[in-house]
Amino acid sequence: MTDEVIKHSVHTLVFRSLKRSHDMFLSNQSMLPPIDEKAEKILRGIKARDSYGQVMTTVQKAQAFKQLETKSQPEIPHDTDIAESAALGCDGAMLPASGPSAAPGPVTPTPPRRAAAPRPRWHAPWKLFRVISGHLGWVRCVAVEPGNEWFATGAADRVIKIWDLASGKLKVSLTGHVSTVRGLEVSARHPYLFSCGEDRQVKCWDLEYNKVIRHYHGHLSAVYSLALHPTIDVLVSAGRDATARVWDARSKANVHTLSGHTDTVASLACQAAEPQVITGSHDATVRLWDLAAGKSLCTLTNHKKSVRALALHPALYTFASASPDNIKQWKCPDGRFIQNLSGHNAIVNCLAVNNEGVLASGGDNGSMFLWDWRTGYNFQRLQSAVQPGSMDSEAGIFALAFDRSGSRLLTAEADKTIKIYREDDAASEETHPVNWRPEIIKRRKY
Repeated sequence: MTDEVIKHSVHTLVFRSLKRSHDMFLSNQSMLPPIDEKAEKILRGIKARDSYGQVMTTVQKAQAFKQLETKSQPEIPHDTDIAESAALGCDGAMLPASGPSAAPGPVTPTPPRRAAAPRPRWHAPWKLFRVISGHLGWVRCVAVEPGNEWFATGAADRVIKIWDLASGKLKVSLTGHVSTVRGLEVSARHPYLFSCGEDRQVKCWDLEYNKVIRHYHGHLSAVYSLALHPTIDVLVSAGRDATARVWDARSKANVHTLSGHTDTVASLACQAAEPQVITGSHDATVRLWDLAAGKSLCTLTNHKKSVRALALHPALYTFASASPDNIKQWKCPDGRFIQNLSGHNAIVNCLAVNNEGVLASGGDNGSMFLWDWRTGYNFQRLQSAVQPGSMDSEAGIFALAFDRSGSRLLTAEADKTIKIYREDDAASEETHPVNWRPEIIKRRKY
């Protein structure tokens, strides 16, 4: 005779298993040592300081003031009680696991006030002063010489032209590139002009003889950007081969090849302090490089689209990068994010900043925005007018540069002209007031 098998439900079996586990571990749990109240108090104090250290001082002051008003004993509560009362005064705050505690007092301390946004400095509006024509193709780059007497431009007509800054008259034309000239730099220590272009060439021109004296060979594709180191004889160029190359300006030696970007390096900046080289790429990243080691210090990935322009502030240890999503400001040397400058909804090709804290950004649609560097306040918006004979689609700004005094702004544009802007002398703070709304102008921490 076989025994009858009794089938139980899964719920019953799970319940029995849990009960057996509970009975087995119950004896172990009852043998735990007693809780050390002193150790628990220290633990709660550490957790409270870690979670609520920033508001403890405010709560201490509020509770001390309350005690003085009620003429009670002047003893300041323990850190844990302070943290718990601060947490209870905040919506959705969570308390550390500190066991039962006394109920908080009827008066809840007020949270610390949020720092007010700084008021932007007043800047005079800028207006068009002069239009210079002479190139036969898109003007892609502009550079002002250190003496502030002339400036150079490069264009799609493969010619570099040097213009008198005061009169706007053409001084000389330099031919030698066989494709669009994309970058220009004027040396502050030598009578040299450096140029790069889509023909993969980087050239050094002797301006005493107006001829090329050096070529820097190594780029595998078009060279889009050029920068001179301010204190040593080093030239950095970058382009479509996704690298930035560091050259000894005298010996033409390729000192470093800064590789790490995965797409075209469209923008470049050099400075004397660390990090010495900053690059922006179409891979939507900004990289900070150590020039001595030839290695990347850090990569900034906040941008969502290609970074086509960089600008170093001439006095502050900060820089800006431009992308169609936002213009972002960063703090050197670690690339700490400062703030977003939002509103220039275009492909931003270029940036420039002067000593007065005026940041200019130029777009692919001919729009130019002027910002207050410190607060990110957009105080003026300009739309470039195309010249007669040009299509409306040729209203694009490819390069921006302030002269050495910061009082004139030069733009290189798609309608084959160079435009010069100056501040409006007749404007004042009464005629052009600052339309300042601090609830909008705030620093976003992302």
